[in-house]
Amino acid sequence: MANLVRTPKSGNEWTPYELLAYNIKVSICQSSADFFGSVPNTPLSQLDPNFVSGTLDSDGLSDHTYRLLQYLELASKAHPGQESAIDDFTKEILRALGYEERGNLLRSRYAIPFTVCGQARSAKTDICLFRASATILLVVQEDVSIVSGPDTEAQIVANAIAVFQHNNLARSRLGLEEISEMTIPCIAMIRTRPIFFKVPVTTALSDAVISAQYPSETTHISKFVLAPASGRLTEGMEKPEFRKVALQHLDAFRVIAKSMWEKWQV
Repeated sequence: MANLVRTPKSGNEWTPYELLAYNIKVSICQSSADFFGSVPNTPLSQLDPNFVSGTLDSDGLSDHTYRLLQYLELASKAHPGQESAIDDFTKEILRALGYEERGNLLRSRYAIPFTVCGQARSAKTDICLFRASATILLVVQEDVSIVSGPDTEAQIVANAIAVFQHNNLARSRLGLEEISEMTIPCIAMIRTRPIFFKVPVTTALSDAVISAQYPSETTHISKFVLAPASGRLTEGMEKPEFRKVALQHLDAFRVIAKSMWEKWQV
């Protein structure tokens, strides 16, 4: 793999080839407990129960809950060219679950400067969670296809490496010491089905990407795919029974993600 040609690609151009070229392997966790430490079973007390289990036809919906269900309906029916519906829904859900706590802001279509093979490129995130200090805490990549493609996975990794570079540059500008390793929490939204990633990025990996080298150490990424109990990949959070499980996993990931970014945020 060390002989593979490496070219300066922007984050949205990354494919599984780049993962091979930079000695990156993605491992799928077979259960929630393996990835989260236990099976997520949070009470979702911050959410309206009518949103967790209701539909647009349910009685007694508040305006806020009705609006969330409208976003959900649009995202679940999104087609190519309508990716913004997934972004809109995801932002609303992350906000409702408490990701956007004081000092944090969810931003859309933010292009992170990304140095690859000695060239200035960018990694365009669909959604990222910013700290007011300019630290990026989390990134989200959407995919309108029913089945997540391999390029989505590679682009998630590129985004995480760009976040590492960005955050260390922010630290340097604040007069703080750069950090040699950050585990970046990432989410892929396949319409309304979340896939979770823990992406450890080190100085060695970032330097290899910058200098077009093959890292001597493999980077191991953890991934958990939340699939409907029915096994139908066409189903997502439009099904109330899957919605509750998905929301519990997103809520549990908020806690895990915070434990990651608290180690390096400024």
